[in-house]
Amino acid sequence: MSDMGAPSKALRQNALGVGAITFMVVSAAAPLTGAGGGIPPSMLFGNGAGIAGSFAIVTLILLAFSVGYVAMARHVKNAGAFYAFTAQGLGGHLGGGAAMIAILSYNAMQIGLMGLLGAVASGTFAQWGLELPWYVWTYIAIALVAVFGYRQVDLSAKVLVVLVALEFLIVIALNLSILVKGGASGLNLQPFSWGQIMSGTPSIGFLFCFAGFIGFEATTIYSEEARNPSVTVPKATYISVLAIGIFYTITSWLMTMGIGVENLLPTLQGLPDPSAFLFILGETYIGATLTQIMGILFMTSIFAAVLAFHNAVARYKFVAGREGLLPDRVGTTHAQHLSPHVGSVIQTVLALLVVTLFVAKGLDPVLNLFVWLSQLGTLGLLGLMALASFAVIAFFLKDAQGENAMSTKLFPAVSGLILGYLFVLIFRDFGALTGAEGNLSWMLPSLVIVAGVVGIALAAMLKSRDPGRFAELGKGKL
Repeated sequence: MSDMGAPSKALRQNALGVGAITFMVVSAAAPLTGAGGGIPPSMLFGNGAGIAGSFAIVTLILLAFSVGYVAMARHVKNAGAFYAFTAQGLGGHLGGGAAMIAILSYNAMQIGLMGLLGAVASGTFAQWGLELPWYVWTYIAIALVAVFGYRQVDLSAKVLVVLVALEFLIVIALNLSILVKGGASGLNLQPFSWGQIMSGTPSIGFLFCFAGFIGFEATTIYSEEARNPSVTVPKATYISVLAIGIFYTITSWLMTMGIGVENLLPTLQGLPDPSAFLFILGETYIGATLTQIMGILFMTSIFAAVLAFHNAVARYKFVAGREGLLPDRVGTTHAQHLSPHVGSVIQTVLALLVVTLFVAKGLDPVLNLFVWLSQLGTLGLLGLMALASFAVIAFFLKDAQGENAMSTKLFPAVSGLILGYLFVLIFRDFGALTGAEGNLSWMLPSLVIVAGVVGIALAAMLKSRDPGRFAELGKGKL
């Protein structure tokens, strides 16, 4: 124990199996948060009952993306994930850009969710007579996440396993009740018809669906801490996509059946807050007590997502420091916990600063902090997935390494083009999608481009001062 104070450059190895990584990743997708806070507005502002069909289509698109992604993961094992894949496939300069976009995006997702968590916690505890401003709960959450993020990764995994399991169970209970009772007027497959899928504003519906999956790609972030990563990471990736996709598809279908296709939009339009829709269904089908429990789990669901994104961004910062894009000190791990503790502390400080800025400006924790930043994060991650798809193609063009053309060319090309199109679509319509007005409508999405340019510049500086280290970007060597 004498070297306890000495920093390391290695993460905690052999700490996570398939189940732990899957729960870490699915928690970022926040099943209950998606069901309560994502599906109802996607129905209201998007394509109504067709959202179930949209989730099925998005699941297929992301499975196509995963084929190339896991093929690459068998050959590149690096906690930098998107950054490492881009650097190895498209070169160090674009790899540097991807690293900074990833850091921005996961920061935005994590800090944005802090706003939603504070608002939900404030409302939940107020029902029990404990009325405090939203930001008090947010600051408490930042402190708790700081402790978990600083310590060893398996501690976070154990917490997330419990929270995510409870999330799934409560929504599955609601789904089963609607299924057994036959919904409001019988079960049907209308939500999967092309007419329903293309009704309303389908582009908004599809964008909400993609946002519901954000976080699944983090399986490779834990590759250096996984047991037998060549097997564990691919399995966890496919299981995560299928678990999230099937869950959201069935849940959105049964939520529609619970009220009836014809009554869905009139009901949502009559609610002051669309997230109340899930709890209305809860009162009808599983009773008041379980619905109250669902309200508590909604709060813990957001906390689980916040913790998962904190862990992800801390690892991106660690890798960027270890490989020379950020200061070397950032690229060290804790001597005892082998956690990326410096990156974790930086993330905690950033969260405090940004939340305090929003508090000082009197901005809304949901409409401003959550919506603006979570959509910024979604934009950046869609761009990274498109880059990763093209990086897969470029990487295996140099050497197929035993992989087949379907997984290294066809599927990555299809998913890359679709994800690239979505990136352009969200960037163009960012103001309309988020309610950001005036200069903010273009300044916020432009942060992704700025982050990319900064990353390219940092990579160029590294190449200038240490060409050998630049040549190793993305390889994960210590």
